Amino acid sequence: MGEVIYKTIIRSGLTLIILWFLKNQVDERFFLIVSVLAFFFFVINPAYMSYKHFLEINRKIESGTLCSSCKYFDKSAMLCIKYDKHPTEDFIPCQGRNWEPI
Repeated sequence: MGEVIYKTIIRSGLTLIILWFLKNQVDERFFLIVSVLAFFFFVINPAYMSYKHFLEINRKIESGTLCSSCKYFDKSAMLCIKYDKHPTEDFIPCQGRNWEPI
């Protein structure tokens, strides 16, 4: 999730810089429309698509791994709290040795 937020912040900054340089090139009547469209297509839409992709990947991890039923698993961060590592479909941080049910 941090990667999604990081990329959104970077895209927002770059869009603001480009719009700042573009403000003298675009007529004042259309600048608000151009700004809104730029933010939608370059910031909001890619962030939403990245978030959907993040949820899809994590849905597979949450439903198909041993970690999702452990008390050390944090669903909001998709993280094993005990080992401070992200489990994947192929990687379980403790290899099942320290698994404890909820």
